[in-house]
Amino acid sequence: MSISRRRFLGWMGAAGMGVTLGRSARAAGPKTFPGYPESVGVLFDSTLCIGCRRCEAACNKVNHLPPPERPFDDLTVLEEPRRTRWDSYMVINKYYPNGRENPPAYGRMGCNHCKEPACASACFVRAFAKEPTGAVTYDETVCVGCRYCMIACPFEIPTYEYHKVLAPRISKCTLCQPRLLKGLLPGCVEACPTEALTFGKREDLIRSAHQRFRMHPGRYMEHIYGEHEMGGTNWLYLSGVPFAEIGKREDLGTRAAPEFTAGALAAVPLVVGLWPVLLTGIYAISRRKEKMADEERTAAVADAVAKTQAASDEKLSAAMEKAKKEKESAVEGAVKKALEEAEKARKAEMAEAEKTETPEAGAGEKAGKDSEEGA
Repeated sequence: MSISRRRFLGWMGAAGMGVTLGRSARAAGPKTFPGYPESVGVLFDSTLCIGCRRCEAACNKVNHLPPPERPFDDLTVLEEPRRTRWDSYMVINKYYPNGRENPPAYGRMGCNHCKEPACASACFVRAFAKEPTGAVTYDETVCVGCRYCMIACPFEIPTYEYHKVLAPRISKCTLCQPRLLKGLLPGCVEACPTEALTFGKREDLIRSAHQRFRMHPGRYMEHIYGEHEMGGTNWLYLSGVPFAEIGKREDLGTRAAPEFTAGALAAVPLVVGLWPVLLTGIYAISRRKEKMADEERTAAVADAVAKTQAASDEKLSAAMEKAKKEKESAVEGAVKKALEEAEKARKAEMAEAEKTETPEAGAGEKAGKDSEEGA
């Protein structure tokens, strides 16, 4: 179950100080953690990598990540430096340390699973944990999205799901922890066709690396990257060129990250203990502002509806009055026209009657005259 920052603010305010004080940030104190003696890891031999990207495809498959924009068999993507993203936990990059006219070298970018992970030391809710297997895992159910882990990581590995608004997560390689617990190899190791990736106990991998130095003098830079960098990591690297030439930082030193952050992060439990008080106040203010905004919006909508209704009623009344007048005018016109037509009809009938009566009267007068003359 994921939790949004809004929900986090709510339950942090309700949880109270006591619960939060009990969640101290691991590795924030001055003590160092030597790592689990039986932990496993992966050795990446850059001299054996051919840049086929099968490890990337396997990582994508076992972690149920969405397909990339360009397919894994498109090797032209290697011509541009890439970094991990929310939908890609590891990438292989191509480098030309001796110029493009010479064979390239390949470097891997992904979580190195530090023995004392900076992400875990920076996370005050303990969303990150160093497992006995050697993997650094992430629990999205307690993550609050502060992204301190992204800032703390010296290898710049954790990425953030910015496209997810309600429940964004941090994304990174898990060393295939679920597969390890089932006795399976990490997906990338299982898919590598050239054995550029070797899986095993960390101490055995270090011995194997030194054996390669002895068997192939001059082939490698005689240094195991990750054996001591930042206190040591569970991903180890071999290279035939300086590690800076295949994208690795060479300025990190051997001190673990928590040694640098111990002073600041030792105060994290106290700060976290005060968070409920602070967040409760912020939450209350935020809720009050939201309530006032809702009331203002409701009043504005009601006022707009009332004005619209009044205008509509006025228009309707005017339309009805106009229609009434037009109807009355039409009736008056029709009556007037009917009266005029009736009057015309009456006059026509009278005129016709006069014409009929006139000949009969003339005939009578003539008959009278004839009688008188006969007498």
